[in-house]
Amino acid sequence: MKVTLKPLDQQVVVITGASSGIGLATALMAARQRAKVVAVARSKETLDNLVAQIAESGGEAIAVECDVGERAQVEQAAAAALARFGRIDTWINDAGVSIYGRLHEVSEEDHHRLFKTNFWGVVNGSLAALPHLRMNGGALINVGSEVSDAVVPLQGMYSASKHAVKGFTDALRVELEADGAPVSVTLIQPTAVDTPFPERAANYLSQEPKLPTPMIEPEKVASAILQAATEPVRDVQVGLMAKINTMLFKVMPGLADVMARMQIGRQQRDEPPRTRDGSLHQPVPAGRIHGRGNENAASTSEAKAANVR
Repeated sequence: MKVTLKPLDQQVVVITGASSGIGLATALMAARQRAKVVAVARSKETLDNLVAQIAESGGEAIAVECDVGERAQVEQAAAAALARFGRIDTWINDAGVSIYGRLHEVSEEDHHRLFKTNFWGVVNGSLAALPHLRMNGGALINVGSEVSDAVVPLQGMYSASKHAVKGFTDALRVELEADGAPVSVTLIQPTAVDTPFPERAANYLSQEPKLPTPMIEPEKVASAILQAATEPVRDVQVGLMAKINTMLFKVMPGLADVMARMQIGRQQRDEPPRTRDGSLHQPVPAGRIHGRGNENAASTSEAKAANVR
């Protein structure tokens, strides 16, 4: 069955992880294109500021405080979208966390918490959205990673969670296609993105973590996400390195392993850790799109979104 999606200015778009990074960039971009936005995250104050900014620009949005690892809270987020706007046209599962550290050093509690957010958050969002998307048609967009196919050392459980997101997304797509459901299911696989991702990660390393270069801008990922909201597509690798790494792990896995080992030193700054827990268990101050990888880009974006801080 061919799925037809509405233009963005006719859509109600739910975005989890909307308080920073890719999620925040996507929320602002969707609002600029006149979508009605349901911004979902744990950082309520940041979301309230985001909604105020969107309103000042003539857009419509609501903020929903929600831990995506809790199914009941995700169902409440869906109910809030319906109560305000009457429907859901696109649901974007973007919320995610990470842990820097060797797999045997990370606590079981932290491993479980990461999976609760990164994998079960996607499951919860997808299953909460599906009854509404099935009813009127729409798009389900899950943000995976290039490490949905590849791996990155020192973020082993993050890699595992993104593999799981891909497996779930692919299986769900096939089931919906078999049912003839009018739902487009897309997996977005970005390469490293210049967001506050490493600053918000839990950290077991002796140094401050970072993402390896080259990095792409969050707005590039946001654009790919919103294109998938209007044009059905199976999966999208965003950034040249995402295309290279996913292909390499499929066709030359031995060489890919060697190249992955080289990323260990490239994920650490020459400075002591700033924080240990990050946002793994509790929300931390959010509202930034860019990270420390591109200070000029960060200052430019945050100048445009000053009252989202």
